[in-house]
Amino acid sequence: MSADDEKRLAAEAAAELVESGMTVGLGTGSTVAHLLPALARRGLTDLRCVATSPATAEQARGLGIPVEDFDSLDRLDIAIDGTDEVIPEGWLIKGGGGAHLREKIVAAAADRFVVIADSSKPVEKFTWPVPLELFAFGLASTLARLGPDVSLRPGTPPSPDGGLIADYRGPGLDDPATLAARLEADAGVAAQGLFPPALVSDIFIARGTDVERTTIG
Repeated sequence: MSADDEKRLAAEAAAELVESGMTVGLGTGSTVAHLLPALARRGLTDLRCVATSPATAEQARGLGIPVEDFDSLDRLDIAIDGTDEVIPEGWLIKGGGGAHLREKIVAAAADRFVVIADSSKPVEKFTWPVPLELFAFGLASTLARLGPDVSLRPGTPPSPDGGLIADYRGPGLDDPATLAARLEADAGVAAQGLFPPALVSDIFIARGTDVERTTIG
């Protein structure tokens, strides 16, 4: 079975958690692209949804899923999103699509944050770089402080909030809590792509035709 088929199965399983009348956070990426039609097929009513990227909002509206500004909601019943990698302790790396600032805000606002992924995403140790969103103001000084392990992502446009997308490729991924705190401590970093287990409620991993659900918190 292809990775795309696994993404679809994980997304369909997570879509079953959404009920009529819920407030829902919609993530960004290729796995969420399967979640949206799965939600649309369920025929739910009175949903209030927020999207973490313009691409997600456009696809959702095209499927008849209502999307509104996040400013109108102070909490969400559930948020569902993909991941770039997940380790056994429940830490995630997100932000391959450059939407990790909004994704983290939405995850923090949700009573349940559900992660969906194909079988390639669980790893014993992180191998991906850590995505960063940097403030445009004072960019040169931010990059100088962060050092040579951080570089701007070539050809990537600014985020919807005007931040510049970069990646951290350096030591420390064996201790994600310490690395996350160090990256977040720099005044020029708007967001970093390490998501702690405390944010995560459930992880749905599709392996072939089976979907494994792990409850984290």
